[in-house]
Amino acid sequence: MRNIADEFYINANLSTEIPLPMERGTLIHYFDQVRKRYPTMRNFYSRDRDFILEEDKDLGNYRWTMVEYEQVGSGWSNPPSPAEAMEFHRFLFELFPYTLNISSFECEFINLMFGFDFTYFGNHHELLAEALGFCPGFEGLRSAGAKLISHEYILTLALDNDCRTQARVHVEPRTTAYQVRHDSYSDEPLSIYLNIRRYGGIDPQESFSAVLDRLYERGREIVETYLVDNLLLPIQQAIAIK
Repeated sequence: MRNIADEFYINANLSTEIPLPMERGTLIHYFDQVRKRYPTMRNFYSRDRDFILEEDKDLGNYRWTMVEYEQVGSGWSNPPSPAEAMEFHRFLFELFPYTLNISSFECEFINLMFGFDFTYFGNHHELLAEALGFCPGFEGLRSAGAKLISHEYILTLALDNDCRTQARVHVEPRTTAYQVRHDSYSDEPLSIYLNIRRYGGIDPQESFSAVLDRLYERGREIVETYLVDNLLLPIQQAIAIK
């Protein structure tokens, strides 16, 4: 996965129906447990009411975790392997009930995201049309000389009968009309996201980490059987020939 995109990351988060405890002692206990396990995560700061502990971003390969008002999350940018990233997320998800006092019934959703960033200094929308094709129903609208300024792909699927587990694929181009008009493009990446989300509280005998593992298996299957050949490689190849 890392060899396909310029940046690859796996992020996880748990959203709660009840605000998380924001007492100083509780937060310090959580972040201290994380730092004991991962000593290189030593950069701590707050942003409004969000609290973040992370590794040095300059390394290019870094982990982070954040506690927000009703959500706790974590991520690993450019991990050595997806399995190692999941080991990190699993450790944190096993900490949540004990350090942040999160109960199974208050879970709003658990989300796992696979993210892929591509660097391309050009019109992202035109690139996507070339790499992935253009909807036949709209092809006639593309008159000679017309330039695409909005062309996005979003798909959400229910993975179970009650629609509590969902997969969402989102291709996010970041080219603006201003950039197209002036033929001057920024270094913001073209991103592809796969979010696997499970809504609702979980059974008392079930753990947060077990749910996360199941989401990972579904997500890994979608990435390997669909995203790589049908989205990621075509985009990589289209950029390579520019």
